[in-house]
Amino acid sequence: MLGREYLLAGHLIDRAGMPQIIGRSGREAMQAVAIEEWMGASPVYTRRVQRALGFAGDDVGTIFKGMQLDIGAPHRFMDFRFRVSDPLHGEFWLASCGALMDVEPMGEDFVVGMCHHIEDPTFDATACATNPRARMRPLHRPPREPADRHPHCHWVVEIDPSASPVPEPPAALRVAASRAAGVEIARPAAEGTEPGGRDAYDGAFDPAFSLDDLSWPTLVVALDEVCLQGHLLAHSFLWAVEHAVDGGFAREATGRQCVGIAGLVASRLARMLGLEVAGSARRGAGALDRIARVLDLHPLFRPRVYVDLRVAPSDEHLSVAVGPCEALAEDGRRSWHGLLADPDPPPVMEALVQGVDPRARVRRVDPPGDAVLAWEITHDPGADPLPEPPEVTLTHFSTGAAFDLERG
Repeated sequence: MLGREYLLAGHLIDRAGMPQIIGRSGREAMQAVAIEEWMGASPVYTRRVQRALGFAGDDVGTIFKGMQLDIGAPHRFMDFRFRVSDPLHGEFWLASCGALMDVEPMGEDFVVGMCHHIEDPTFDATACATNPRARMRPLHRPPREPADRHPHCHWVVEIDPSASPVPEPPAALRVAASRAAGVEIARPAAEGTEPGGRDAYDGAFDPAFSLDDLSWPTLVVALDEVCLQGHLLAHSFLWAVEHAVDGGFAREATGRQCVGIAGLVASRLARMLGLEVAGSARRGAGALDRIARVLDLHPLFRPRVYVDLRVAPSDEHLSVAVGPCEALAEDGRRSWHGLLADPDPPPVMEALVQGVDPRARVRRVDPPGDAVLAWEITHDPGADPLPEPPEVTLTHFSTGAAFDLERG
């Protein structure tokens, strides 16, 4: 369940970021940012997950394996179905597309923008990360005619050995130079864990693959890789806004993006863990304990090899710090955590904590020891609940915000 939450969290990053671009520069600028953003991040994290789960190859099945572990295709919210005909040919279709459900109410221009202008180059970038002679082409796609057409779209994938190879996107070369792209995620020891499951996704492509199929150590690596996909996407988003919109606006837009996704994901994790304030089966759990649990699992602070999160509880407050780490060392501080080190940082931690309990309060404090960033979190059950930050409210407009991953 946590893995599905992480995949959906990564997918919803755009729901937090793209409204900032539309509000500032309009739909066409948003499309330009989305294309550059995904073409920058997708090839990099696709190759990472292939290495991490041991399924390197250059055939259609390998392309599809990567898509099954991609934040662009979160399980159940995006109901991808696959068929491999032979190593050079395959097809996929979406029995249901949550992203389409988000944009259809916005009108045909937005549907065409996503399902044509954005997907054409970004799907090819994903495929070409595995084989630069691969191409994805639609059999049909929205706008839907008739309006209730199913599946929502249908694509063929073909590898033509005689085709000219597609060059690596310049945006992917930038993202590949980031520290996030180069971190090494260690496989944990299996001692004391439940045996069974796959240690690698090698062998034949499995159209019914699920994260539940993996052994515990491999699942831990896969989840960290999924969280890292989100960091790579945010890194690419910042670059793309600088290039396609405005360099001065890029950090502001990325900060608001982080506020929106941090708060939304915190509330979803609290609900998944039964730690939400209202109606919780674990209502007796202390507020600071609930917040500490969500902080520990929040993808903003994972993988730990990239973000050095430190949480120290006490009876009166929760001390939270980020130590020196790769996320803070990114060139130009092009990471969410680099934004938190700005002189006027976005209220990310406030949004995250309020997503768990709106009666909690956050105060920036001097970092202890070698820490770079630090906060003190307190909770007063008699305090008035704080209003939801507008960036979080905006992200809630996505149908994914309330999507039930158990029911699909």
